[in-house]
Amino acid sequence: MIASTPRPWSRYVAIGDSFTEGMCDDDPDHEGRYLGWADRLAHRLAVVAAKDERTFSYANLAVRGRLLADIVDRQLPDALALQPDFVSIVAGGNDSLRPKADVDALAARLDEAVASIRATGADVLMATPTDPRGAPLVGLTAGRAAMYIANLYTIAARHDAYILNQWGLDSLKDWRMWAPDRIHMTPEGHARVAAEAFHSLGFAEGDADWRVPLPPMESLPRREAVRANAQWARTYVGPWVHRRLTGRSSGDNITAKRPTLEVVDPHQELPAPRF
Repeated sequence: MIASTPRPWSRYVAIGDSFTEGMCDDDPDHEGRYLGWADRLAHRLAVVAAKDERTFSYANLAVRGRLLADIVDRQLPDALALQPDFVSIVAGGNDSLRPKADVDALAARLDEAVASIRATGADVLMATPTDPRGAPLVGLTAGRAAMYIANLYTIAARHDAYILNQWGLDSLKDWRMWAPDRIHMTPEGHARVAAEAFHSLGFAEGDADWRVPLPPMESLPRREAVRANAQWARTYVGPWVHRRLTGRSSGDNITAKRPTLEVVDPHQELPAPRF
């Protein structure tokens, strides 16, 4: 049975790629660093801990561009060395962009990783991909994403883990939730994912409007849409293809933003979402 009851966590470590690093959700207190859904979730959990007079600590080892093997082989051992009681692992998104991605093999590696975390007594949160329909290029991965999601729910049930269902979060289908690169979320998108994650952990949610889509926006005229797509391809797709061909990654020379457990201030004010 998939876990649904919240627990009194005190030591949270997040591992993953750019999604968990929080790209495109700028941290106003640290120039060049991002917040992101995991930071926002950690703040929510710190508020819960403070009500129980507990201290809550958080580390984030995620780095943009990382493949599942990088996360499992490098980040996971460092995460477990911190002796967390709660770990989020979101991985496989970069792998799935590759045409020859073996979804079942990816799921098997993730299953092993979750089993190793659960063997320490720590709880685990995973996340499904978002629904890629309508997204250029990424939309071609919809079939692989659906297969991966089926595996994720099997893994969650097998190990009594929590799962964040981004696929079912309809508000993320609005392009205003996405940065200009159409891959990473805006602060609004990250805030909504954090709220969904908090709910997925079994907490009663006060700001229930996080699932409500924004008011409809006007569609761009066809000519402007074509021009915008061409500009996007030049600015983002071209460099991505070049990195692939040259064996480089956007995460080269990037290190974890929060490599050690740090106490989270429950009174810190984060940039507020619109919902």
